[in-house]
Amino acid sequence: MINLDALRAAQLHTDPFDYLVAPGFLDADTLARVNDDYPPIDSAANHALENLSPGPAFSALMDELQGPALAGAIGDIFDLELATLPTTVTVRKFCERTDGNIHTDHKSKIITVLVYFNETWEHEDGQLRLLRSKNDIEDYAAQVPPLGGTLLAFRRTDHSWHGHTRFVGERRMVQVNYLDQSPLAVAAQRISRFGTHFMKNVLGMR
Repeated sequence: MINLDALRAAQLHTDPFDYLVAPGFLDADTLARVNDDYPPIDSAANHALENLSPGPAFSALMDELQGPALAGAIGDIFDLELATLPTTVTVRKFCERTDGNIHTDHKSKIITVLVYFNETWEHEDGQLRLLRSKNDIEDYAAQVPPLGGTLLAFRRTDHSWHGHTRFVGERRMVQVNYLDQSPLAVAAQRISRFGTHFMKNVLGMR
């Protein structure tokens, strides 16, 4: 279901941190089938994959996103051994006005992978910005619309600042994270993922 050639053809950028954008990672037919089987979600939050009830096409894609082929391809690009690392997968369907705050991702994450599922995106807001600083959402090196079939991956660092301008509505996305191998890091990431808005916005634990 995934197009590894599109991923391998993507340029690895280093400004302001290591990232790549791969349009066409999912083709139109795959995108339509997966959207038909998207799990029922009615809240603006990240939901753990294991807590959802998707249809077969969506489940099959999730298996591929956690598989060795994708881990190997991304690892080759970022010069990392990812296939043996634990992963977490979260699914989102809606955005609310409190989403998009600038952050770097939790320290337990090594690589963050985002795959988008909206079949069109006509909004200026809600596009992910890869930022040069933690204080200015307008100081960005790249802006990526959450257009269906696009994959975005980046290396988590202490300066991997990113966020988006305020958007309220449907913004379909799956996030796969390759994590530090230590059980403590995995547990810390799971706790942070289900943190309150206070923890997300004030303490930056995402």
